Amino acid sequence: MASTHWLASAAGLAVLESGGNAFDAAVATGLVLQVVEPHLNGPGGEVPVIGYDAADGAVFMLNGQGTAPAAATLARFSELGLGLVPGDGLLPACVPGAFGAWLQLLAARGTMRLADVMKYAIGYARDGYPVVPGISAGIATVADLFTQHWPSSAEIYLAGGVPAAGSRFANPVLAATYERILAEAEAAGPDREAQIEAAHRAYYQGFVAEAITDYLAKAEVMDVTGEPHRGLLSGDDLAGWRPVTQRPVTLDYQGLTVCKTGPWGQGPVFLQQLALLAGFGLDGMEPGGADYIHTVIECAKLAFADREAWYGDDPGVPLAGLLSAEYAAQRRALAGPSASGELRPGSPEGRAPLLPGYATGEIPLPSGGSTGEPTMADTGADTGRRGPGDTCHLDIADRFGNVVTATPSGGWLHSSPVIPGLGFCLGTRGQMFSLTPGLANSLAPGKRPRTTLSPTMVLRGTEPYLAFGTPGGDQQDQWTLGFFLNHLHFGMNLQEAIDAPGFHTRHFPSSFYPRESAPGTLDIEERAGHQVISELEGRGHRVTVRPPWSLGRVSAVATDDGLLYAAANPRGMQGYAVGR
Repeated sequence: MASTHWLASAAGLAVLESGGNAFDAAVATGLVLQVVEPHLNGPGGEVPVIGYDAADGAVFMLNGQGTAPAAATLARFSELGLGLVPGDGLLPACVPGAFGAWLQLLAARGTMRLADVMKYAIGYARDGYPVVPGISAGIATVADLFTQHWPSSAEIYLAGGVPAAGSRFANPVLAATYERILAEAEAAGPDREAQIEAAHRAYYQGFVAEAITDYLAKAEVMDVTGEPHRGLLSGDDLAGWRPVTQRPVTLDYQGLTVCKTGPWGQGPVFLQQLALLAGFGLDGMEPGGADYIHTVIECAKLAFADREAWYGDDPGVPLAGLLSAEYAAQRRALAGPSASGELRPGSPEGRAPLLPGYATGEIPLPSGGSTGEPTMADTGADTGRRGPGDTCHLDIADRFGNVVTATPSGGWLHSSPVIPGLGFCLGTRGQMFSLTPGLANSLAPGKRPRTTLSPTMVLRGTEPYLAFGTPGGDQQDQWTLGFFLNHLHFGMNLQEAIDAPGFHTRHFPSSFYPRESAPGTLDIEERAGHQVISELEGRGHRVTVRPPWSLGRVSAVATDDGLLYAAANPRGMQGYAVGR
């Protein structure tokens, strides 16, 4: 298995060694990540999960993205005078999806009891864990905000001052929340499934939901707009939500079947890039060379332009057209020898594209920087005034033939105040909605925002072969694409494919407030070499050279001929791959 934190990896491995399967281990890992990486995810966040269940020989996708509140309407934001959903505070909160999704995964696919997978998270929350530098830096960045405007966050994270990197930090309030959920679950009787259902009720209808709604009924908190706002989430929103199991969206490529989330997330953009690249003869290009990087970047620009125009939680998304070979052939002709500076969505099935106002200039973008996931604090990109934040990832394969990949995120400590009495904060994924009417991603009650979270499963025939993913917001389906192409086209093993110099573009609008874009850009690690960088600049790319080992945090597992493989990213010194 591989994950973005050593303690989470240790918890998952312990579950596997005690007889649990990959799904049991994923739940234990995910719950530990909520404790030990609060700057990257939390119990108020969300998670998409893609898995292969050996029991039925099929791939599934578990949608753990919560929906917009019933009160979240375009009219409401117009009344507030806002052209964008803020990136922090209470207004962008959707129904928390991660905790319910982990419970659903355990109930439907796991084998262990709730206590057996929750005990690791409870122990670290109660007894403490070593603070990684990112937590310390993140808290320091928002310390004044906590002190002046978010006192409930200050009570948790500044009780003894900013926790130093390497120091021991505990969150006894969160531990008490987990312990009460477990106690109420076990009070439902000895049946495993009944206990898991009782835990869901405790969170979405019981004391957790009550604490959230009691706080939101009174709180007006400062957000990135410079004004205090109330939240829109209600008890009915929480009580009516359940995670949904769906079929993944797939594309056949080079004899493999690649599985992604639906267009309620950005997952299909990975598939669109593959469809475009299929006509360029990548096998004949030099890995890491200027021709290869230029081709990949120009195809990314086209695919992500379609994401802006077409993707969303909407049945009208022309997905078949977007992924068709005919459409890819039409779009491929736009990828010329020089770098494009235009945002060029296409017309699948003959339909005219519509872009959100922040992409066309209709909505003026505010100043103030990012507040969301893709801040990439140690990659050289802007971190924004609310401090660094990102995402987690895990991949697990077990001896029974099960494989699971998941990207938990949201509920970051820096972007929303802690709910008193619970020890965690709500998510801010609603910032990804567009307030322009008529788009698949236009805000509406009960819709999911078009998330960036994008795990990947790859099948060889009907059997699982690869599972991988990365933190990184809009860059997720660029960094993982580079990894996949390195492995598939250039014969690199998992670790070599991860270690190769990274690159991406910020050409299209960010999914996060304030929705900035940097047309024509190409961020690339210095390790790519002076000659390659000079050639890319000569083709018109606006190149920003990033420090060595700074772009991406991909991790992966693979199964092949009965053997299990795993690899983790050395960048950031936080990823771990373990196995027995």
